[in-house]
Amino acid sequence: MATIDLPEHILQALSTVLQQLQQNLPELKQATDFSASAYKWQDKQLIAIQQPKKMYLNDLKGIERQKEKVIQNTLQFLKGLPANDVLLTGSRGTGKSSIVRALLTQYESEGLRLIEIERDDLSDLPLIQKLIENRPEKFIVYCDDLAFNAEDENYRSLKSVLDGSLQSGSSNFIIYATSNRRHLLPEFMHENTPVTRVDVPQYTELHPQEAIEEKISLSDRFGMWLSFYPMDQNLYLEIVEHYLAKANMPMDDFTRAEALRWCQARGQRSGRAAYQFSKHWIGSQQLKSL
Repeated sequence: MATIDLPEHILQALSTVLQQLQQNLPELKQATDFSASAYKWQDKQLIAIQQPKKMYLNDLKGIERQKEKVIQNTLQFLKGLPANDVLLTGSRGTGKSSIVRALLTQYESEGLRLIEIERDDLSDLPLIQKLIENRPEKFIVYCDDLAFNAEDENYRSLKSVLDGSLQSGSSNFIIYATSNRRHLLPEFMHENTPVTRVDVPQYTELHPQEAIEEKISLSDRFGMWLSFYPMDQNLYLEIVEHYLAKANMPMDDFTRAEALRWCQARGQRSGRAAYQFSKHWIGSQQLKSL
């Protein structure tokens, strides 16, 4: 067969077109690496997280009741016993997400795995179920900072998987979610105010109570609710002292005063603020000794 010699400028143009096509084509999906312990759901596939950050249950202070309940529920799940999906709500920085990550550290050797999913990808939950349905491991599908605005319809996918569809109830799949908002969807004052006059009849909800029930029904799908509360000064300092002790550093009056200034500058006393201060303080003191 005879070959055709194309001019150089045509070859360059074809090369440019091919490069542009390659950039716009979706990446080929790779087989899931199920040897990992943690995954990120991205582009409709499970991306292995090779070295997930280690969190430890013993480092989480002041939330013993919440730890006890979530540990028991997780052990039931790992043993193949009935267990609930869990919603952890409350103040920021109080240990909601840390508990979930610490569960992976504690029970990875017993077959626990963690899948992180973004709120906007919740409609893909049935795909995740299908992908892991025959795996022997136990998977917590974890959504952090879960909340929806008034126009967001993604919550319906979560409702369906949690309780409302025939696909829900998988034996190796459970959902843990954290949120600063108790009912996950916004509620408005007018929804709890008796209707006394109608200004625009065609846009008035005929059965406002049903709209309210629709909004709170999502959180009702979670079988277990755990609430987290702001901590007092003593607990905050206790957490700081705990992290300093792990680095063999003392907690003297000067360090205590600096820890209080740190949380005041951030406007919150929380386990997160205590952990962040301890990293700052330990690092700064070790830097001085170099």
